[in-house]
Amino acid sequence: MKNDFRIGVDAGGTFTDFVLAERSGNVHLFKAPSTPEDGTLAIANGLQQIATQFDRPIEEIIQACDLCINGTTVALNALIQMKGVKVGLLCTAGHEDSIEIRLGHKEEGHRYDASYPPAPQIATRDRRFPIRGRILADGTEHEPLNEQDVLDAIKVLKEKDVQAVAISFVWSIRNTQHEHRAKELVEQHMPGVFVCCGSDVYPQIKEYTRTSTTLVNAYLSPVMASYVHKIDDYFKALGAEQPVRYFQSNGGLAVGSIMRERAVNAINSGPASAPQAGLYIASPFGIDDIITVDMGGTSFDITMAKSGRTSLNRDIDFLRNRIGVPMIHVETLGAGGGSIGHVNTFGMLEVGPQSAGATPGPACYGKGGDLPTVTDANLVLGYLQPNAVLGGSVTLDKDKAVQAVQTHIADPLNIELDHAAFGISAIVNQNMSNAIRRITIEKGYDPRDFALVCAGGAAGMHIIALAEEMGIGTILIPKIASCLCAFGQIISDIKYNYLATQMMILAPDVELPSLNAKLQELEEQGVQKLLEDGFTDKDISIERTMEMRYVGQVHECNVLIPNGKLDADSVNTILEFFHHRHRELYTYDERDSHVELVNIEVSVIGKISKPKLPSLIPQQGDISNAKTGSREMLFDQSYDWIDTPIYDGEKFGAGAVVTGPALIQEPTTTVVIKNGWQAELHETGTYKLTRAA
Repeated sequence: MKNDFRIGVDAGGTFTDFVLAERSGNVHLFKAPSTPEDGTLAIANGLQQIATQFDRPIEEIIQACDLCINGTTVALNALIQMKGVKVGLLCTAGHEDSIEIRLGHKEEGHRYDASYPPAPQIATRDRRFPIRGRILADGTEHEPLNEQDVLDAIKVLKEKDVQAVAISFVWSIRNTQHEHRAKELVEQHMPGVFVCCGSDVYPQIKEYTRTSTTLVNAYLSPVMASYVHKIDDYFKALGAEQPVRYFQSNGGLAVGSIMRERAVNAINSGPASAPQAGLYIASPFGIDDIITVDMGGTSFDITMAKSGRTSLNRDIDFLRNRIGVPMIHVETLGAGGGSIGHVNTFGMLEVGPQSAGATPGPACYGKGGDLPTVTDANLVLGYLQPNAVLGGSVTLDKDKAVQAVQTHIADPLNIELDHAAFGISAIVNQNMSNAIRRITIEKGYDPRDFALVCAGGAAGMHIIALAEEMGIGTILIPKIASCLCAFGQIISDIKYNYLATQMMILAPDVELPSLNAKLQELEEQGVQKLLEDGFTDKDISIERTMEMRYVGQVHECNVLIPNGKLDADSVNTILEFFHHRHRELYTYDERDSHVELVNIEVSVIGKISKPKLPSLIPQQGDISNAKTGSREMLFDQSYDWIDTPIYDGEKFGAGAVVTGPALIQEPTTTVVIKNGWQAELHETGTYKLTRAA
């Protein structure tokens, strides 16, 4: 039958995760090794697992899906590894080096470090070309575009075998004529080369940010286009009736034609779906303030949602490239299960950011690694079962874990083995707690007002320690934690962002026709695109935000504003929102100062139906039926080993309550419950951890 399923595919660097949701509410998880050279190979592997489990041909499974959704790290990995295409830049004469000057910016901790290397350039100096012609801040033409400069640049770009061209002229956001004419010339004389303009990619004030964002987009879009073509063609061949939807960094879905032109919107494609998943998981509990933490093998990703709205970042430095387009705020650090513990030159224990990765992996994997990792420490502390098979291919060797921790940590520091293992765990917990503070406290939020949502196979062993450190009293751990991002994709909506600069003093008596006209223009663009994509008016919603500041300030605050035509009352409401947000961020406001509007943004959202959450049968009898044994574990600095009961989570029903100390084993994750905490399994398949009464 049609629309029996919905599938989400999250292509990570090591594994590709699959979530298949049935109309009934059942959710199935699958994993396959990623194949960066050809993403369709990993997808074929995962789909074959699905076909085998359901005993149905792959084609029949895909034809029964209402949506096939793909999140990918293709753009991210290309940027990390500097494996994009060769890019040329056409810029206003005299501004060839703005991208390298970077507004004088140096990364935190390196401001006075003369030895710190300059940021690598996507377009090297010999591929940056000055183009005469000038648009002024009011949009008038001060000097005509010198087309000969463009043609001369094209000649050199062709000789250098450039594959993409970025065009960014001063004040192009006020008048796009020069940029678009230069684009026409490049497309005419360099057929097949990708071209993008700053006024299209990031139509907001700030020349450096706009140029950098446009360069990143040009660098990645041909790579993304190749990937999208392969995925689209693969699913079409299987009979997919709907086009594949791709997950964007802004937290919404888009069709492949959009992603091929705007690869910069796919940089955080994978982890960006975590907050949507977290909010969906938390909804049955009446919780809409959440922090998601995703601990994988290499990294630890944190996202946040406040009052049911995800936290978006703008104007961020990502791998030393300034990116202006809205992206879900994801804080990432090297704190995964493979993070390596080591003694530094000062004789102190550190954990990460170096990682053992999947190969050779932690010492306990037995693949040749001999350095102690977080996974090795967790095995020594008793949280993982010795000789257990991990991921179907790795058997955990406790003796190798003990040897690694003893040799590289305990002996150099002259401490006991259990002290060394607990030290690795405690330090990685502290690293993760510090990252949570950056996404909450440093943004004006109190983490104690939030619930922690656990994602990733390793996070369940550390989640209570993080909650205790942050003063958080509620933890949610879904049974689908190890594939939470893939689940987030299948419950996300289509979303397009439209940006514009609209500088003006905002006050109740200000003239508003031009502002209302621009907001309406942006909204109509997005609505038309969604109507063409098959949505109806009742499925479309709109969110507006403004970037505002007190006159004389450099940085802006982003404020959600009401929909509809703005009037004096609306402006008063917006100003009140701004003062409140400014106080949240900086502890003060200036209500007597003039407020300046800088940028506006319209998000146009196409609502898609959401798959139902599962409904577990109630717990039958005592939880002792789920007990599989016990093992000695170490939980705190008392260094007392406690004989801890172990439970099979698949044998629990809704309402089952487990009081710590205890350990719950799920097929793809492990939950450590410390003394003083309890876990209750909700009917939707999520454990709610709270302080024991």
